[in-house]
Amino acid sequence: MRKLANSELGRKSIEDFKEAEKTPLIIILDDIRSLHNIGSVFRTADAFLVEKIYLCGITATPPNKEIHKTALGATDTVAWEYAKDVLEVITKLQAEGTDVWAIEQVENSVYLNDFQPEEGKKYALVFGNEVKGVSQEAIKLCSGTIEIPQLGTKHSLNISVSAGIVVWDIFQKNHITAG
Repeated sequence: MRKLANSELGRKSIEDFKEAEKTPLIIILDDIRSLHNIGSVFRTADAFLVEKIYLCGITATPPNKEIHKTALGATDTVAWEYAKDVLEVITKLQAEGTDVWAIEQVENSVYLNDFQPEEGKKYALVFGNEVKGVSQEAIKLCSGTIEIPQLGTKHSLNISVSAGIVVWDIFQKNHITAG
């Protein structure tokens, strides 16, 4: 085995990324405090051709030096929009036909491994504050909640790790192939 050089990775240009068919997935970040988490989510969104990110509440927006450290330019490729109120974003997306799900530990949540996205349907995923999680008000508006099964003592994952796990899972369940 030989490690591939950057020139062998088939990276898209910014223009190619913007023109590429996107994964029918939107990420909603609500009240995310860590600029590094925000940047990491942008990178994940870029890797899996996520359609858009909504940055809500206290979530910082690009351009920002600390976000850039982890986003590595993904803020230039992934479409994003700031909205003060996450509840308005959820309501707007639902009115457009998007199925909105919270990523949270709640009663009657669906484990990620059991969640099966419907073909042809667009989804939005709400990720909440690092300490408080997704607000109860947002959870009430969502179609449901997805929970990442955890077996250890913490039952808590970093928001950027959670986003990576869930986005990858939905990406691969939609049978989207890299290329």
